[in-house]
Amino acid sequence: MMNRRQNWYVLRIALVCAMGGLLFGYDWVVIGGAKPFYEQYFGIAGLPAQQGWAMSCALVGCLVGAMIAGGLSDRFGRKPVLIGAAGLFVLTSLATGAAHSLSAFVLARMAGGVAIGIASNMSPLYIAEVSPAGARGKYVSVNQLTIVIGILLAQFLNWRIAEPIAAPVGTPEFLSSWNCQVGWRMMFWACAVPAAVFFSLMWLIPESPRWLARKPESRAKAKAILVRVGGEEHASSELAAIEATFAADTSEEHVQSVSSPGVRKILIMGIVIAVFQQWCGINVIFNYAQEVFSAAGYGVSDTLFNIVITGSVNLVFTFVGMFTVDRLGRKALMMTGAGGLALLYACIGAMYFFHQQGVALLVLVVMAIGCYAMTLAPVTWVILSEIFPNRIRGAAMSVATLSLWAACFVLTYTFPLLNASLRASGTFWLYGMICVLGFWFIVRKLPETKGKSLEVIEAELHAVLPRQ
Repeated sequence: MMNRRQNWYVLRIALVCAMGGLLFGYDWVVIGGAKPFYEQYFGIAGLPAQQGWAMSCALVGCLVGAMIAGGLSDRFGRKPVLIGAAGLFVLTSLATGAAHSLSAFVLARMAGGVAIGIASNMSPLYIAEVSPAGARGKYVSVNQLTIVIGILLAQFLNWRIAEPIAAPVGTPEFLSSWNCQVGWRMMFWACAVPAAVFFSLMWLIPESPRWLARKPESRAKAKAILVRVGGEEHASSELAAIEATFAADTSEEHVQSVSSPGVRKILIMGIVIAVFQQWCGINVIFNYAQEVFSAAGYGVSDTLFNIVITGSVNLVFTFVGMFTVDRLGRKALMMTGAGGLALLYACIGAMYFFHQQGVALLVLVVMAIGCYAMTLAPVTWVILSEIFPNRIRGAAMSVATLSLWAACFVLTYTFPLLNASLRASGTFWLYGMICVLGFWFIVRKLPETKGKSLEVIEAELHAVLPRQ
C-alpha cells in the first residue's frame, strides 16, 4: 500500500508525462475550430480533396511518430524521446499558425502529427512503467484525462478566440475578417504555451526504472526510483522480477523479437484492441460534429453549443473510468463499452432512420460519448501499456499505436463516404456491428490484468498463449 508521499511522487510523474496527452488532444481537435477560416484564407473552401487533405494530413505524421517512437525509446530512453516530442509541439504549433501557404500549413501539420504519434505512444507507456501494479490503471488513465482536457481546452479557446461575423461564409467581408486573417492562427499558437511547459517539466522527472534496469550500470538508479515509488521491499521485488524477465528474454525463445512466435499473438491482441478503439466510431462525432448534428436538425450555433456539451461529458466520464479501472477491471469495462455502444448505436441509427430529431437524439449521442469516455477510451491505453514484454515494450507499443492511427485514418476518411452511401442511420448501424464483433473478441481473447505487475502479466500471457 502506497503512503501519501509515494502516491504524490507517482502522481507528479504521471501528471507531467501526461501533458503529452493534453497536447495530443489539443492539437488533434483545434483544427476543427480553425477549419472554416483557414479554408477561406487558403482558397480551398470549394475543393473537397484539398479540404480533406488539410484536415487529415496530420495523420500521416502520426503514423510516422508512432513508427519511430518505440525504437527510439528502446535505444535512448523514454524521457529523451518525450522531451523531443515536447519541443516539436512548440515548433509546429508556431509554424502552423505562421503558415502563409497551404503547402507550409500541411508540412507543419504533418510535423505536428509526428509529435502526436510519439506522445500517444510514449506517455502511457512511461506512466505504466513507473506505476505500482495496484494503481497502474488509475495513473495510466491520467493520460486519457489530459487528452480529454486538451480536447475541451481546444474547443473552449476556439470558441473564445473566434469573433462573431455577420458576413456570410465565402464573401469578401468574411475573408477579410479578423478570424480569417488572424484568429485561426492564434488557435494554433495557443498550443505553444502548454507545449513549452511540458518541455520544461520533462527535464525534472526521472527516466523509466524498467528502461534503466536493462543495463547493469543503471540498476542502482532504477532501484532508487522504485524505492520512492513503493518502498524498499517493493523496489527489491520489482527489480528482481524485471531482471528475471530479461534473463528469460535472452533464452532460446528469442522473445526480444517483436515477430517471434512467443510475442506474435500478444501483439495481434494489442493491434485488435487498438483498431477497435477507433473503429467503434465515436471519434466521428468529434471530427464531423457539424455533419452529425446537422443531420439531426441542428443549426451551426446549436452545433457549437452541442460540441461544448459533448466535450464536458467526455471529461466527466473520463473521471469515472479513472476511478473504476482498478476496481472493476480492464476486461469488465471494455465489455461494458463495446456492448453499451452497440445498443446505443442501434437506437441512434433508428432515430436517424425514422427522421427523429432534437433533444432525444442529442441525449443518445451524449450517452454514447459518456460510455466511450469511461471504458474504451482510457482502458485501451491501459491495456496496451501492460500486455507487452519488458524488453520489447517500446517497439511493440509502436506497432499497436501505429495500427491505432492507421485505423483512425480509415475511420476519418471513410465517414463522409459511408454517410453519403448508407446515410447516418446505416453508418451508425455499421459501427454498432463492429462493436458487437469487438465485444465477442474481448470476451473470448482479452485476459484480465487488474492488480498484476507488468512482469506477472508477461509471465501469465506467455503461459496462456500457445507457441507457434
